[in-house]
Amino acid sequence: MGDIAGVRRTFVKAAMDAPFLTREDEHALAVRWKDNRDEDALHRLAAAHMRLVIAIAARFRHYGLPMADLIQEGHVGLLEAGARFEPDREVRFSTYATWWIRASIQDYILRNWSIVRGGTSSAQKALFFNLRRLRARLSQAAAGDDTVDIHQGIADAVGVSRNDVALMDARLSGNDMSLNAPLTDESTGATERMDFLVDTAPLPDETVGEAIDSERRVRWLRSALTVLSDRELNILRARRLTDEAATLEALGDRLGISKERVRQIESRALEKLKRALLERHPDAALAMV
Repeated sequence: MGDIAGVRRTFVKAAMDAPFLTREDEHALAVRWKDNRDEDALHRLAAAHMRLVIAIAARFRHYGLPMADLIQEGHVGLLEAGARFEPDREVRFSTYATWWIRASIQDYILRNWSIVRGGTSSAQKALFFNLRRLRARLSQAAAGDDTVDIHQGIADAVGVSRNDVALMDARLSGNDMSLNAPLTDESTGATERMDFLVDTAPLPDETVGEAIDSERRVRWLRSALTVLSDRELNILRARRLTDEAATLEALGDRLGISKERVRQIESRALEKLKRALLERHPDAALAMV
């Protein structure tokens, strides 16, 4: 651990000792990289701006992630800025690189701050990084006035819903918890949070048993349907074996008979079907009809 800290101090010192570049030197190095892909020029341009990376990374140290990792991600953003920089636009490299450095660090924080992904939109990202500052400012302005809705004020400032603010505030107020973490301090035999999660889905053996029973009942029904006449079968299918059952009146119009006659045929078909099932499968027939 001491070696890592020593390397970090050496790196920071080297960055702080790197010479500043004049506007002309900065432009010349950027041109060498853009036109000739001179990697030494890109390295010198990046090295001269590492203090900028460190300064920006320090602004995000309160998110609890290692400072070395923040600096490393900022360095990635700095190199990306160097690769994309257009020296002929008359803009200082530090101004251009600041956006890339900050964006790279922020993306790293959003990926690693919590196991739950957050900040998937630009508004959510702005809320994540500005919530604490806005809450402190609005709380100070409210000066103890309980009628002021802090969450609504933050929502209006960032452009998100009040529910989004409340959810993000709750997430920032607590750390991630493992479902395997014990509820007590005992090292052995401790109850875990996972033990209190209720799964309402059926057990695997119940699922398999239900699938087998369903297939068996379908075979029994198909076999029993063979005892019906064509008209009885058509009426029963239209009335009982489709998602949208036909009405007695509609079937009567289709078959050219009265709806009362359709009802009688349907009743007779059900009785015949029940008898066939009782004869062939007496244990299960009553549960199917």
